[in-house]
Amino acid sequence: MKKNDFLFIGIAVIILLPFIPFPFLSCVQKGFIYNPQYWLITSFLKFGLLATMGEVIGLRIKTGKFNAPGFGILPRAIVWGFLGITIKLAFDIFAIGIPGFLEKSCSITGVADAMKTKDIFDAIANGMGTTRFLTALSISTAMNLIYAPVMMTFHKITDTHIVDNGGTLSGLFRSIKMGDILGRINWNVQWNFVFKKTIPFFWIPAHTITFMLAAEYRVAFAAILGIALGVILSLAAIKGKSK
Repeated sequence: MKKNDFLFIGIAVIILLPFIPFPFLSCVQKGFIYNPQYWLITSFLKFGLLATMGEVIGLRIKTGKFNAPGFGILPRAIVWGFLGITIKLAFDIFAIGIPGFLEKSCSITGVADAMKTKDIFDAIANGMGTTRFLTALSISTAMNLIYAPVMMTFHKITDTHIVDNGGTLSGLFRSIKMGDILGRINWNVQWNFVFKKTIPFFWIPAHTITFMLAAEYRVAFAAILGIALGVILSLAAIKGKSK
């Protein structure tokens, strides 16, 4: 490990610390970070910081450096912040919509009650552990099959757009050449790696765990997954260039 690696680890710890539910941070977390009133700001900040960190790690794996000409850390952070807001919306929409669908359209009882328990352990204690797990799995599966491919493809488009414009902040706000970029995407990698492998083998299991957790811990867990998301999509970009 090099000096810059230790520096990055130190910065990463500082960034991650506020999202971890330590008692000495409870005042800040309850008042702001985990406060539903500020979800728009905190969702932007969480993914803007953490998913971008994942992309920086991906760059380090590829080049041995944490930044490079044209990489555009700030533009990527802005895009991730926007995506973070849509991810938060997806979490809420699917967490409410899927249980409602299972009960009303599939006539499966006890789903909503199971999701109202604090977490999987509370559900088990109340005899609803299996229902909580299967509901969490259903929410995660629906979200990752319906929303995730669109989000991942949009990220790929913006990622290419940023690189095309030299990684500059002003370049981010130029018109995106959608047709051109869509034609240049390596759909073999996008389908066979990003969609076919990461969604069923990583994201569906990971978000099943997310929806089994207590609501206050989902943010911290999603923050960690934000780093993984940035790494995976960066590695997919590396894989695509090697083809």
